[in-house]
Amino acid sequence: MADQVPLDFDPPVRRLRALLLGVADEDLTAPTPCPDWTVGDLLHHLMGLSYAFAAAARKATDVPGTDGPPPQPSAADLPTHWRSRMPVLLEELATAWKDPAAWTGTASAGGVTMPAAELGLVAMDEVVMHSWDLAQATGQEMAADPRILEALMEFLSRGPAEGVPGMFGPAVATDDEASLLDLVVARAGRDPDWHRTGRRRRPGFTSPSAAAG
Repeated sequence: MADQVPLDFDPPVRRLRALLLGVADEDLTAPTPCPDWTVGDLLHHLMGLSYAFAAAARKATDVPGTDGPPPQPSAADLPTHWRSRMPVLLEELATAWKDPAAWTGTASAGGVTMPAAELGLVAMDEVVMHSWDLAQATGQEMAADPRILEALMEFLSRGPAEGVPGMFGPAVATDDEASLLDLVVARAGRDPDWHRTGRRRRPGFTSPSAAAG
């Protein structure tokens, strides 16, 4: 059904699952591009958002994560079995948004109700941006489908450049050589040049264009 919906969650979910394999135990206390969040905090947030946005796609209103703001991310609350549980949650997220009905009407997540098509974009932005956060924090490479990045750029550009508290930070300036991924990252309020000090870069996904060449 992926060709019947605006965006396909399968590619970014596959990439995020691959990034999870590169997270070492010692990474959990490391900083991320998200201010004051460690990798453990970020993983806890990813688990919660995967569950909440999958429920939103199914139009569920009686499950945690739909009728109130998300909990503060906390590595202390990250389940010990996160390595086996998170891939399942991510697959459930991707499957839920394959249903064309997920994109119609309204949907709720984090105590916010909006058109389902808009919430689907928010969910995609969360997956892609936090994949970038995780890649930067753990020294891994990341790429994203240009079609998804273009949709996210259009979505983010509709918001104020000064950001939206609790969602996006102020847009960051980029140079003329910035990639599409860097442009989207910067528009979401992140510094594309952020990297974790002392963490050697490890190979990961190459860009589709590089792979084709």
